[in-house]
Parts: sequence; structure tokens; C-alpha cells
Amino acid sequence: MAATRPNVLVFMADQMSPLFLPFYGHPVVQAPHMQALADEGVVFDGAYCNVPLCAPARYAFMSGRLPSRIGGFDNAAEFPADVPTFAHALRLSGYRTILSGKMHFCGADQLHGFEERLTTDIYPADFGWAPDWDAPSERQEWFHNMSSVLEAGPCVRTNQLDFDDEVVHAAERKLYEMVRGRDRRPFLMTVSMSHPHDPFAIPARYWDLYDDEAIDLPGFVLPPDEADPHSMRVRTMCEMDLTRPTKAQVRAARRAYYGAISYVDEQLGRLRRALEATGLADDTVIVLLSDHGEMLGERGLWYKMTFFESSARIPLVVHAPGRFGAGRAKEAVSSMDLLPTFLDLAGAPSIPTPIEGRSLLPHLEGRGGHDGVIAEYMAEGAVAPIVMLRRGRHKFVHSPADPDQLYDLEADPLERTNLATDPAHAGRVEAFRAEAATVWDLPRLHEEVLASQRRRRFVHAALKEGTASAWDYQPFVDARNQYVRSHMPLDDVEAMARFPRP
Repeated sequence: MAATRPNVLVFMADQMSPLFLPFYGHPVVQAPHMQALADEGVVFDGAYCNVPLCAPARYAFMSGRLPSRIGGFDNAAEFPADVPTFAHALRLSGYRTILSGKMHFCGADQLHGFEERLTTDIYPADFGWAPDWDAPSERQEWFHNMSSVLEAGPCVRTNQLDFDDEVVHAAERKLYEMVRGRDRRPFLMTVSMSHPHDPFAIPARYWDLYDDEAIDLPGFVLPPDEADPHSMRVRTMCEMDLTRPTKAQVRAARRAYYGAISYVDEQLGRLRRALEATGLADDTVIVLLSDHGEMLGERGLWYKMTFFESSARIPLVVHAPGRFGAGRAKEAVSSMDLLPTFLDLAGAPSIPTPIEGRSLLPHLEGRGGHDGVIAEYMAEGAVAPIVMLRRGRHKFVHSPADPDQLYDLEADPLERTNLATDPAHAGRVEAFRAEAATVWDLPRLHEEVLASQRRRRFVHAALKEGTASAWDYQPFVDARNQYVRSHMPLDDVEAMARFPRP
């Protein structure tokens, strides 16, 4: 490894499944900038999120811990301010830590170790989206429904485009600002986009990259009455059977999703060009990932919230040609492994709390590494904790409320056959159940989730009364010191703003 401490650029997409990316074998999707990154980097073929849902997946990514250890159960659970993150650790080690975009922090702390945050978030920071396991059949207003699929197609503008254009512009501008400034600390910058998350609408420029007849349809659609209980609850919660999409609507949703990936890819290219133009590229490690995946009609399901491959797998590429040779790592790893990896890259000390994540440095250096993932889900659609273990070729899903699931992902990549009741696999199922019992106390965890939901619903109801004080992040811009001002010598301003200096 190179001796100097590198800059780190984390480029995170939202709900981008690796099953729909060209460097994981998809024949249709166009993502040349991601492909180029993968060609020169280390691609992880078995990377997973630790929760197939936005906020808790990001808590695991930032803290290196299972979200249940810190109360991060769902999209309205607070990320406690006293939980150390990789941003805290690298900042303490002399890094400049910057966030542009979505991180779905809930609670009053909207920084979690980032010294600078360039944009607000796209989603609320309050407790309004807390699930209610006391009334599991009651549908909440904020649940997904099928409008994203039924109304999929080209658009001129969306809320997400407004957000992501701002996110990338702010990050690009910050790169130029840093190289022109006097602060010579290395940086950790996280650029986190909302695309290709639904709704499935994208401008014609990206929609027209694809032809209808080239759009592949889901590879395995299971009849609803043959689905596992959790999938059936998700179907009901998201009203997937209320108005079933036509084949044309399914194709349109996938076409828009592919177009959104191409939009994300273009933004990555924009940032890479900025790194090259500023001379920062050779000293910057780029990490490409997503928070979780997207079912996109596979098994007849949409969105995330399950442990099937399209929902739980994530793309993960680490690009640092001057440090690590290009290659692929087949072992099962997860996003919470990135915190200890960043500590290794930066030469930062360990954090003062136990973590479940393990460094990916052995994988990056081509000398193997751990092969195993633990993951969990305790949000909407569940009625009890659901946990997942991945070891080697097998994936095991367990919940006290549902029958076990066991899949051989090498022999059955579409997860058509649940082996949990096969007598030939009884020993493996028993071993997985025993391992799960060492990681989670599920009865106790169930009570913790219920108690947390009740507290948060109570607090949220109270805070809606009278004058509300939002936790949503408000970016501050000091316009008094932007561009040209009377208290600044004009020649100095123009000279310092020009790059490279004349």
C-alpha cells in the first residue's frame, strides 16, 4: 500500500441493485463510468447491505454495527449522537469530512462526524415514519404503493432530479474549492444520491438510451399465493395486488430504472472529471456502493424490504489503482465492513465501541478475507425481527414469526427452491439457527422494537402540536464572503479563485 494517506470519495446510490449493472453481468444497462471504475478497481461479487431499508442500512454503513445494537430499527429511528462513525474517526485522525446528499439521519444530530454538510436531506429527520407493530394490518400513508410502477415513464423534472443535481453540483464545487484553498488535510467526501430509487421517472435523455424491446422482464415471477409470509405482507403493505401492473408497465418501470442508473453513472463521471482536473485523482480512493437493492418485479415484488438477492445485495467497488490491483472478490461481505476498512486506509485508530464490521483490506490486497454476512430487518411489513446469515454458497433467513428459508445461491441464484425443510439440509439449518441465537436475542429484541415504536409515535404526536421545530438539516451559506465583496482585495480574490494559479 502507498505510504501517504489518501483522500476518500464515497459515491453512494440509493436502491441500486448490482443485478442491473453491466459489470455484474447485466446485458442492457449502460453505465460506462461505473464500468471503467470496476475495470480498474476491486469488485465485490458478494456484497450485501445489513438492512434492506434506507436509514438503518446507512447507520450500519457509518457505524460498522448492526443497527439493532444502537436502536436504529427503521426509517424513523434515531441515529444516536454518541455512536462513533467513520466520519468521527477520520476527522479525529486529521481528515476533512464532508457530506453532500442523502443520509437519512433521524434525530437532532444531522452531521454524525461530518465537519461540513453541503445540502439538506431529501427525507424527513423526524419520527413520522415509525412503523406500528401494534397494528400490523393498518396501512400508513407513507408506505410505498404501486404508483411508481403504474405511472412509470419519461418526465421533464422530478423532486429527485432537483435534489441529485444539487448534490453533485455542491460536491463538484467543493472539490474545486478545496484544491484552491489553504487547507491541506486529506478529505473524506461522501456523495449520496437519491436515484435510482423510485419513483420510476427519468428525463427523455436517459429514457431514450433504451428501446422497449431490449428491456428484459423479471426472470422469476412467483404466484402471490406461493410467496413466503413476509413477501405476502410486503405485497399487501405496498398494495401490489390491488392493481397489478401490465407487462408494458413492468417494462416501462424497468426502462426508467435503467435510465436512472445511467443518470447516476453520468454524475459519477462528472466527479471523476473534477478529480482529474484538480490533480486529485491519483491520491483519491473511490468507493462505489448503494445502501440496498431493488426487486424491480423479480418474484413479483418491488422496492426492497426483503432478503432476496435483488433487494439485499449491493454493488461495491473500491478503486485505487495505485494501491490495489484490479480484480474481483467472491467472498460475502457487507457495507458495515467499510468502517474498519476506512480506518485501515487512513491509518486511523480504532473506535471505542465494539463493531461487527471487519476490514476489507485483505480482500483488496488479494489475500482472501472473511466470508460471511449478518443482516436484520425490523421495519414495516415485519411483525417480528427477521435476520439473515450468508455463509459460503448458502443464505439463511429466520424469524420467530415465519418459516425458515435456506437457499443455495450457486445452484439456485434465483432462489426458486427453499431448502429449509429438506431433510438433507437439516443439520445446516440447525447450525444456522444456533448461530443466529448467538448474534441476536430475538424475544428481547422484539420487545425493544415495540417499546421504541411506542415512544417515537408518542413523541412525534406531541411535537406536531403547537409550534413545530424541525430537525431537518439547514445548510448555511455565508454569502458575505462569496465571489467579490468590498472588504476583499479584488486582485487577491480573482487570483485565489483561479485554478491553476496564473
